[in-house]
Amino acid sequence: MTVLDIEALLTDPKTRIIVCCGSGGVGKTTTAAALGLRAAEAGRRTVVLTIDPARRLAQSMGLSELDNVPRRVKGVGGTGEDDSGELHAMMLDMKRTFDEVVLAHTDADRAEEIFANPFYQAMSSSFSGTQEYMAMEKLSQLRAADEWDLIIVDTPPSRSALDFLDAPQNLARFLDGRLLKLLLAPAKTGGRGMLKMMSASFGLFSRVITKILGTQLLDDVSTFVAALDSMFGGFRERAQRTYDLLKTPGTAFVVVAAPEPDAVREASYFADRLIAEGMPLAGLVLNRVHATEVPELSAAAALAAAEKLERADGSGVTAEVLRMHAGLSRLVERERRIAAGFTTAHPDVPVVEVPAEAEDVHDLDGLRRVGAALATKD
Repeated sequence: MTVLDIEALLTDPKTRIIVCCGSGGVGKTTTAAALGLRAAEAGRRTVVLTIDPARRLAQSMGLSELDNVPRRVKGVGGTGEDDSGELHAMMLDMKRTFDEVVLAHTDADRAEEIFANPFYQAMSSSFSGTQEYMAMEKLSQLRAADEWDLIIVDTPPSRSALDFLDAPQNLARFLDGRLLKLLLAPAKTGGRGMLKMMSASFGLFSRVITKILGTQLLDDVSTFVAALDSMFGGFRERAQRTYDLLKTPGTAFVVVAAPEPDAVREASYFADRLIAEGMPLAGLVLNRVHATEVPELSAAAALAAAEKLERADGSGVTAEVLRMHAGLSRLVERERRIAAGFTTAHPDVPVVEVPAEAEDVHDLDGLRRVGAALATKD
């Protein structure tokens, strides 16, 4: 098994984007924060972008909250004019990001019209797929600004963490779809009046859609589509550029998992998908791995010794310690078998193991411990 060299990844000036992905509950957000902290303290100006709405990232960095603007983490890096790094953190606000895109690519009057549209208000805050596309937009904004040596993206805790890879294709299918063109036609030519002038087949279609959506919602959708029509090409192009950026050598994907069956299966799914897409997969972080202080003492031998002690003189304390060691040894062996499911399927993917912490990470010192463990090459 090849060991993932996290230190080299973080300090290489060619590495500009790291994307952390994995299932929920495996320590992905903590890993992203620890990577960001270690990179900053190695002298790089770093920003961590979380798409996960959990507050753990802000709390661990001593911030009261995160929003759509990078906030500097105090106590990290220097303040002089040397090359000391800085750590900033932010959380994706998909509606605000959508608003920023609209403002950047249309005039003020058209933007106000779009913002007031009920369909836009719903789409920009709750529609499936909007979050993933806006994540692409925000990453593109951060990279284009060229203010950061390193951008670390903490993705949502599910398979949807890779949905942003599909954003350009999904957007193209939406923009080129027949339904969109049908909705756009009446808005371009006068709204309801045009519906009366359409063919009988389209009239039947419009009556069905109106019955399902309601006249007002149909008008809202048509008006929204018409208002954004001039921007659609730019949406597609920017999403495609960001997708292409993710495939460059300056980007690295890090899959995070815990030694549990479901998490390792998800990690294999992520790895397979990234490899199939031609994305630069750096390796796997296997989090919360247990170990024993006396690995040469097997569980069976420890149990046998405990039973012998109890029969001989009833030494309960020593016997109990041996039984605890046996239980831990069995856990270690189980975790190794589970992890082997990934390493056997992906023998060429580097792996780094991070020991289980005695307590939850909730501050910068905890993140430093995790970062040090990530950088260990043993």
